[in-house]
Amino acid sequence: MSAGHRPQGRPPAGLLAPLDRIELRGLRAVGYHGVYEHERRGGQDFVVDATLGVDTRPAAAADDLSRTVDYGSLAARLVGIVTGPPVRLIETLAQRLAEECLAEPTVTEVEITVHKPQAPVPVPLDDVAVTISRRRT
Repeated sequence: MSAGHRPQGRPPAGLLAPLDRIELRGLRAVGYHGVYEHERRGGQDFVVDATLGVDTRPAAAADDLSRTVDYGSLAARLVGIVTGPPVRLIETLAQRLAEECLAEPTVTEVEITVHKPQAPVPVPLDDVAVTISRRRT
């Protein structure tokens, strides 16, 4: 085999195989986050997308929920963060959501997008969103 070729389906030497993904998309809740007092008083819709990097092979082999992410339970906790104590920035909200996801023992990395479709912006737009990526250290 020449140096530039490797068997199909195998990562290059020294690189880890890509993680499997579990996605929670369009998680909706009313939160009271924002820089302006009227945002914190009146509340508004927030939409969260979470992509979790997980090795699902142990759960699949054992057909065992305890070896993966209980996404129903995680979704409820994420809603609790969105509806919980207010923060000024959606960047802060995204960080808190990422930390909750990484508290799951099987989650190695996470990408969180927080959408704020009713953001007080002086021009018409459909959405404002912040996306962050975090890895377990």
